[in-house]
Amino acid sequence: MTISKELLDELLSGVERPEDLLGDKGLMKELKVRLMERMLGAELTEHLGYEPHGEPASQQANRRNGATRKVLKG
Repeated sequence: MTISKELLDELLSGVERPEDLLGDKGLMKELKVRLMERMLGAELTEHLGYEPHGEPASQQANRRNGATRKVLKG
């Protein structure tokens, strides 16, 4: 996969200082959190065999039971 120059320009448009990119509230941390959430959601969907808000098979004991907000430290 290749990230386009336009996408990089858009992501970096608000970066004025190194802290904006690498700080505790910087772009890199935000990207890491969003990517991890997306990967974990996809992993759960693959494991359970159905999409969020979808109907599981009637004989399936392992189901989604809602979600709560969590904080990824890192």
